[in-house]
Amino acid sequence: MRIKIRKTAAAVLFCVGMLVLCSCGKGEDETGGKKYIGVAYYNQSDTFLNELLDSFREQLKELQGQDMETVVMIRDAAGSQRTQDDQVKELIDAGCDVLCVNLVDRADPSEIIDLAREQNVPIIFFNREPVAEDLMQWDGLYYVGAEAEESGRMQGELAADMIRADSEIDKNHDGKIQYVVLEGEVGHQDAIIRTETVVETLIGQGIELEKLSNQIANWNRAQAENRMEQLLGQYHSQIELVLANNDDMALGALDAYRKLNYTESALPAFFGIDGTDEGLEAVMDSEIAGTVYNDKEGQAGAMARLSLALLTGKGMDEIEFQKERCIYLPYEKVTEGNVSEFLLRSR
Repeated sequence: MRIKIRKTAAAVLFCVGMLVLCSCGKGEDETGGKKYIGVAYYNQSDTFLNELLDSFREQLKELQGQDMETVVMIRDAAGSQRTQDDQVKELIDAGCDVLCVNLVDRADPSEIIDLAREQNVPIIFFNREPVAEDLMQWDGLYYVGAEAEESGRMQGELAADMIRADSEIDKNHDGKIQYVVLEGEVGHQDAIIRTETVVETLIGQGIELEKLSNQIANWNRAQAENRMEQLLGQYHSQIELVLANNDDMALGALDAYRKLNYTESALPAFFGIDGTDEGLEAVMDSEIAGTVYNDKEGQAGAMARLSLALLTGKGMDEIEFQKERCIYLPYEKVTEGNVSEFLLRSR
């Protein structure tokens, strides 16, 4: 009886040992040549981020070469920094060699940084830039993204050009453009900068404005539709310009007008930012007036190259950094006249 028990116990221990080896990224790396990249992002409902991550996986596969296999493990924090902290710990415990983190709260990365530094796992922050002081806490921290001020300035220039070219945007012909802003998120750096800069740019371009409302819609199409329905209940046909911090919110605003059966002639001019696939299609179809292309392919490629350099220790000297450890990709203006170029790039 004791012999049977010993044999059973030995078998259980053997199985447990094998499970540990199979589930641990580092163990598989030692035997199978795999490298593990953990990705933690703030919310899977964000269209731009989903398209960026699709491109990241594709470019990583193209760049990694025959002698390496990378496995990308993705976690969605669903808008909770506490959840994201736990997910980063889980990814590190699973054996990830590099982390790519899109912070829920850009001002609260300390726990994530501490966890990664303890295990010497470098982090590439992307899309949401940490505070400069946090990014300098450790030399294993990097950032890939774009300058928010540039996107707001370009959106303002696009809107100013259209207002000057089309007098019918001023529907009541009072010499002022009545506008609303759909803002991404309370306290979010990019949302604040985009909102401030687009208005400053329009004023600087000599456009006289009258602000009707500024609404928070959390980068979300459905929330933007809801906010715009409320605004239409208050302002009806007074709104002449909708400035949205991203394409999803511009499209959500358009959804509200369609839901309420507004005629084409009653629609305001809509402008977005990001150049998502749906946003570009809407520009092509003259549904929104323009957008600002946030180079997701360029950012994904920079993340892929940096990830591989960190994994292999090769190629880091070929990467051009700004502010020591940051990579910024430029925005580009998108209009109906050039949108086909961006649709080709995006596919």
